[in-house]
Order: sequence, then structure tokens, then C-alpha cells
Amino acid sequence: MNHRLAFLAAMSLLPVAAQAQSSVTLYGVVDDGIEYIDHLPRSGGGSGTAVRMSAGNQSTSRWGLRGREDLGNGLAAVFQLENGFDADTGLANQGGRMFGRQAYVGLTNRYGTLSLGRHQNLLYDFSTPFDPLSVSTRYSLLSHDRWMSSRSDNSIKFTGVTGAIYYGVLYSTGHDSTAGGEIPGASKAGREMSGAVGYTSGPFTSRLVYDELRGSTLALDRNTERRAAISGIYTIGAAKVYAGYRWYYGNYQTSELRTNLYWLGLQYQPTSNLSVTGAAYYTDVRNTAADPFSFVLQTSYAFSKRTDLYTSLGYVWNRHGSSLGLGGFGPSLTRAPNTLTTTAEQTVAGQSQLGAVVGIRHRF
Repeated sequence: MNHRLAFLAAMSLLPVAAQAQSSVTLYGVVDDGIEYIDHLPRSGGGSGTAVRMSAGNQSTSRWGLRGREDLGNGLAAVFQLENGFDADTGLANQGGRMFGRQAYVGLTNRYGTLSLGRHQNLLYDFSTPFDPLSVSTRYSLLSHDRWMSSRSDNSIKFTGVTGAIYYGVLYSTGHDSTAGGEIPGASKAGREMSGAVGYTSGPFTSRLVYDELRGSTLALDRNTERRAAISGIYTIGAAKVYAGYRWYYGNYQTSELRTNLYWLGLQYQPTSNLSVTGAAYYTDVRNTAADPFSFVLQTSYAFSKRTDLYTSLGYVWNRHGSSLGLGGFGPSLTRAPNTLTTTAEQTVAGQSQLGAVVGIRHRF
């Protein structure tokens, strides 16, 4: 009887021991502000000015779950589920998906993480550290190329760091499940392939990334978008200097589009609470003089590790008929692999645009 009681007592401890080897974390960001912006297109023609609530300016509001279970010998199972939403309306982002930002499961060890699901792709992983504004929703690198913060459905991803070397690969059998892809007999439809490599040495870090997309339907599977980007950061005391370049080629059945995007930035943190960032972006469109600039000045004051107050001032200088707005290009330069899209944030062709945001962000 005593042996039986001892055995039952020992067995009752096993779930506790297993639980101690795993963890699940709830996390999130809530970001909202007020924006002034001019030269927005009006439905009756011409342009107008708006003062409005503006959600997710520095970081898209989100909540998520991430978990890890140790499997022994340095191996662990991991997962992440992340939902994006607008703090001003409560509406879900990414077309109303429950976990539109990320949804994956995988394994990790000292060589890296291999996972399956919906991921931030390698362009997003590149842009977050190497854009001076960390691909903020407002006025950052995304104004010139929205795909620099993209995600991929139906993807397998491997990333890791060994010593000073970063490496990553991604392959998707259908990068946008809402548009198509994974069509029997059409292996190219919706395909995405990416690769990245980086290097860090003392105050200097750099990364190179390549990404290729195919149209998501059988009729458009020959449509191809290719991007290659390289960037570097050099840290000097409390300052960071950024420089980057992105090459783009798009082949759309009856037309082609080639652009070069350049950026420079400086981030300075005079105190532990205050950060100031300035950045300039320039898009060179092949075979046209319609090549716009954008300039951004951003400040952030941290009340704590979780809460900060920020301001962003952005200006787009459109030249020779270009139509870049602080929220993105007009129809000529917002092509997705399948469609030609527009954005409500574009400005009237040839007009420059000024915008300013004051907001608050809280992390939990």
C-alpha cells in the first residue's frame, strides 16, 4: 500500500515538471494618435486637408501569444499567433484575419528556427532594423514600398545567427491565400522565394536580402516581382547612422517597372528617455523624371519601458508629376503581383504633401 501511494504521489508531480519546461506569453502594443495631413485627393477633384485620428503610427496595434517548450538536448518547440487591429475603431487588420500578422509553429535549436505557417517574410525582417524608422506605419520606408513589411501565407522559414553571421531562407507555395496560389498543376502560381545574409562586427552591422514573387492565379503566374536590398548601420556612441538601397523589377504581362530606392538616416539618443530620428528617402523610377523624395523627423519620449509619447513630421517632395503620398504611391507604383491597387493616402499628382502626428504607444 505504501509503495502504491508513493508511486501515485510521484506520478502527480510529472505534469508540474513538464509545465516547468514550457511557457506561453501574452504580449501586445496599443498605438493611437492624431494626424494633420494636406493635399489629400477629394472625390469631386482637387485636394483637401484633414485632421483625424490615426491608429498604429509607430507600431501597428496588436496582441499575440508566443510559446516555447523545451524538448531536451537544446531543441525546443515554438509557436506564435499575432493579431493586428486599429485602436481607433477596434477593427481587425490584414483583411479581418484573426491572426493576420503571424501564425506559425516550429522547432528551434542553436543553429536557428525552422517554422511553418504565416510569417513576416525576410524583407520585413530586413526592414525593421535597417529602416531608420523601423518601418513605422506612418512616413517610413513603407511610403516608398509597402512590400518591405510584407507577410507570406503557406510558408516555410528558417533563420539563425552563428557568431557574427545572420542567415535566413523562406519559401511559400502561395504567399497570398486570399488571392490564390497552391493551384494543382500550376506550381509557379503564388510562389515566393527569399534569402538573406548579414554580418555584424563591433559597431557595424549589415544585411543583404533577395525576394521573388509570382502572381497568385494561373492567368498571372508569369507576373514576377523581384527585390534586392542591402543596408548598413554604424553606431557612434549615442548615435546610429543608416544607409540603404533597394532594387526593384516588376514584369506584368504587357509592361515592366524598374525602380531604385535609396535612404539615409540618423538616430540620436541624448538621454535614456529621449530619441530623435531623421531620415530621407528617394525613389528613382526608370525612364521618367517623376522621382520623389520624402523627409521625416521623429521624436520619442519614454515615460517608462512600456509607454512613450511620440511626434512624427513628414514631407513628400513630388517632382515632374510624381504622386507619392506620405501613405504611399498612386496606381503606377503600388502594384501587387496580381493587381494594380490604389491607396487613399496618395496625393494629387505633382503636389507635395505635409503630415504631422502626435501619439502615444503602450506595450504590454
